[in-house]
Amino acid sequence: MIEPVRRSFTVLEALSRRPQGTVAVLADETGLPRPTVMRLLKTLIELGYVTQVSRHLGYRLTDRVLGLAQGIRFVDHFVDAAAPHMRRFTQKHGWPLYLGTISHRAITIRYSTAPESPMSFERSALQRRSPILTGALGRAWLAFCSDEERRAVLRDLGARSNASLAAAFARIRRDGYAFAVLPRPSRLQGIAVAIRNGPRVLGSISMRFTRSAMTETEAGARYGMPLNALARTIAADVAR
Repeated sequence: MIEPVRRSFTVLEALSRRPQGTVAVLADETGLPRPTVMRLLKTLIELGYVTQVSRHLGYRLTDRVLGLAQGIRFVDHFVDAAAPHMRRFTQKHGWPLYLGTISHRAITIRYSTAPESPMSFERSALQRRSPILTGALGRAWLAFCSDEERRAVLRDLGARSNASLAAAFARIRRDGYAFAVLPRPSRLQGIAVAIRNGPRVLGSISMRFTRSAMTETEAGARYGMPLNALARTIAADVAR
């Protein structure tokens, strides 16, 4: 089933590079046989993503493809809403913050105040992928998302919900924040909270700190409430 989907997107990408394209042009550019291109175009027309301009000019994309970019536009809006609040938090508390949203089998870092933090450990982490099951960002997301979404994410990861995971997520919901599960001793740790709009998790935000500066218990006591307040402020701005 993967190959037909790959070919369909290959045709869509080829059409996106020009105002319109004929079957011959699309076949030449994609390397697909003309009958295959014709079949894929017919399917894409039925789905509403492509329309035939004329027999001479060929085919073009419809405005329905703009809906495929809604998630990207949301991320831009999300970052715009979160960035000023995150910068103020880092200016006040010093520690670097990381904003993440869920993507294919990982949490992707969309924004970070690391470049502005006097206690930063890296210049930037943009587009870095953080593991969902063991990273603080991912664990905060999974703890507060819906049961249906959690099952879908775990299934995509090839993981199963069990008593240990259920207890961990219950503890995170009780505390209001999550920590990374470190596979080996590390000088850094992360504490993360979910950014929620009602039952929906919009993203998660983490603060990284050195373990020599404070324990997890101390980090939760000092920063659990400020981070959750930050998350609520961001959620309110995103909803405007």
